[in-house]
Amino acid sequence: MRDTAAGQGGGPDLLSAPFAAYSTRVRAEWVDYNGHMNDAYYALVGSQASQALLDALGLGEDYQLATGRTTYTVESHLRYLKEAKEGEVVRAMTLLVDAAPKRLRFRHSLRDGGGAEIATAEFVYLHVNQRTGRVEPMPADRIELVTAVLAAHAEAARGDG
Repeated sequence: MRDTAAGQGGGPDLLSAPFAAYSTRVRAEWVDYNGHMNDAYYALVGSQASQALLDALGLGEDYQLATGRTTYTVESHLRYLKEAKEGEVVRAMTLLVDAAPKRLRFRHSLRDGGGAEIATAEFVYLHVNQRTGRVEPMPADRIELVTAVLAAHAEAARGDG
């Protein structure tokens, strides 16, 4: 199975809550001597799920190349709830849970093929102008889309933690 992610610039799934555009399969190199996915790879899966949402928001690589602006991760929090084994499919159910002109916070519920939650991952991002090295507000069109997504995701269950 290949990793799957949404296209850039929005789309029909962007306003769905949760945003369910990313999944992957646990690779052999991610499995530790205990026979399950090593803790570091839960963060990788969460980060890749974040990238899928950033791409859908028009804040991914194309945005960075065109504007010199991007998002930097400034905080993350992981909870490990269940083992993931080699070959198992992991799907990310992603919510935009907080946003401001300079900041985004995503919450991912990582789920196994049967739908059971195996981990949660939260990430906080700041919008950075790489030319100046300073945090600055997103452009108005991005803020407008982020605001719409935040409103669409507001009613979704946040889960525990």
